[in-house]
Amino acid sequence: MISTFNNLSSSIILELKPKNKIKRKIQFSCIYYEIQALSKRLYIQTRRRPSTIISGIIQPLLWLLLFGGLFQNAPVGLLTSNITYGTFLSAGIITFTSFNGAINAGLPLMFDREFGFLNRLLISPLISRDSLLISSIFFITTITTIQTLFIIVFSLIFYNNTFNTLTIFSILFITCLITLSMASISICCAFILPGHIEFLAFTVIINLPMLFSSTALAPLSFMPYWLQIIASLNILTYSIECIRYLSTADYIYNNPIIMESVWFNINLSQSIYILLIVNILSLILVKNIISYKFE
Repeated sequence: MISTFNNLSSSIILELKPKNKIKRKIQFSCIYYEIQALSKRLYIQTRRRPSTIISGIIQPLLWLLLFGGLFQNAPVGLLTSNITYGTFLSAGIITFTSFNGAINAGLPLMFDREFGFLNRLLISPLISRDSLLISSIFFITTITTIQTLFIIVFSLIFYNNTFNTLTIFSILFITCLITLSMASISICCAFILPGHIEFLAFTVIINLPMLFSSTALAPLSFMPYWLQIIASLNILTYSIECIRYLSTADYIYNNPIIMESVWFNINLSQSIYILLIVNILSLILVKNIISYKFE
């Protein structure tokens, strides 16, 4: 009698025990709400300080106007082939806009560290600490997308560039790849560097060299050999050349060659694969470093 009762109670307990799928669904929904709440906090900070998003639009716009005006009367074949310098420059400034916004992605986390808010977030009952990384990347991706759209509109107005809908979505996809990789590195630096002064010094040091060592302002053929090697290693070069081809080509044929680097020729699909590989490697590296810092 007692054994029968025990078997019956154990079977009832097994039936009432929640399934793993239900538990996972609850965890996924909680992680979603965590990311939403952390992202909303960053959006509120941006709404209270709109100068951050405005300065991210004004700086590349000044580069577009000043450098485009400087070489406005240059012959078409002097630096570029078959396109004006303003059209040539637009691709570099679009990439620089996403890069400039992404490299500052770790600044809010750095201020949270210094003011003690990050410690409060870490001791809060978060299901996954990856929510901090995902929310920061999602926030900076949306902000840089808005800034990039502004630069695309201005290039349409000033240089009469013709972007169809497919081209605009392709450009935004490529800029998102740059944003994801650079934002993850910036967030990693926010956990590694001791303070915001060192972080700002890092962004100042890396900002202009990354721009001038790419093909944003001049093609590879116009550079000395040592600078061609650096530009071929620069991840911004592949994004710039992809956007430049998409914005100037009338149609896209099968795997066109878009860049003749120092070592080999690069086509459109290979450039996108390189950007994807860099994204995956940077995300894995940054996740491991942040997990080590948490421990």
